[in-house]
Amino acid sequence: MNVEKIIKTDKEMSLESKSIIHLVLVNNKINEALTNALKPFDVSLQQFNVLRILRGQNGKPANLSTLNERMVTKMSNTTRLVDKLLLKEFVERTTCESNRRKVEITLTKKGGTVLEKMDYVIIKTQNSLLNNFKDEELIELNSLLNKF
Repeated sequence: MNVEKIIKTDKEMSLESKSIIHLVLVNNKINEALTNALKPFDVSLQQFNVLRILRGQNGKPANLSTLNERMVTKMSNTTRLVDKLLLKEFVERTTCESNRRKVEITLTKKGGTVLEKMDYVIIKTQNSLLNNFKDEELIELNSLLNKF
C-alpha cells in the first residue's frame, strides 16, 4: 500500500505522519472488509463483538458494564447495540432478581447459531486480508503493534 499514491500527494512526509496515515488506511481497509463480510447477517462489527463476548461467557449472563469493558471498540452506546440484537432475537435481556437495577444479557440459541455462520465468513475474510503474510511476519507485526 503506497500511502503517497493513495492520498495523491507529491509532498515529502515525515516518517511519523506517513506511519500514522498508513495505520489509518489499513484500519479502514480492515473495517470495510469485515463490515462487508457481516452485511448478509445485518449485523455491525460492534454487534458481532457483543455476540462474541456473550458466547465467551459460556451461558453466564453479562451486564452492560461487562460488555462495555470487553468491547474492542469502546463506546457508550452498548444499550443500543443490545436493543438491536434483541430485535433480531440473538440475545435475551432479563432483570436480575437479586438486584432489580442490574440487567443481564445472554446469547440465545438463534444468536449462537448465526454467530457460528458469521465466524466462518470472518475467518475467511481475515485469511484473505492477511494472505500476503507469513506466520513469522504476523508474529513480528503483533510484537510491533504491542508497542502502542
